[in-house]
Amino acid sequence: MNVVIHPVHFDASAQLVDFINKKLTKLETFFDRIVEAEVFLKLESKQSVKQKVVEIKVHVPGKTLFVTKTSKTFEESTDLALHTIAGQLKKQKEKIKAA
Repeated sequence: MNVVIHPVHFDASAQLVDFINKKLTKLETFFDRIVEAEVFLKLESKQSVKQKVVEIKVHVPGKTLFVTKTSKTFEESTDLALHTIAGQLKKQKEKIKAA
């Protein structure tokens, strides 16, 4: 699986990039035919509160799965997004098995 991380308007630390890469490789346990995963890291300011937004786009044969999560840290947003995308991958795998 090819993983591409896009920090938007800032430089992501090596520690954050390693964290995201480790977490994304675990997705292959749910669905082994993942072609590519793109991660967009964004900073949002709402009423003097800085929110961290993580968007994950997973390309599988014939479909693209997408999720956006927001929280106080990139790590927390990543965990929330991965939990959601794992569910989507399981559903996609069941659809393929049923077909």
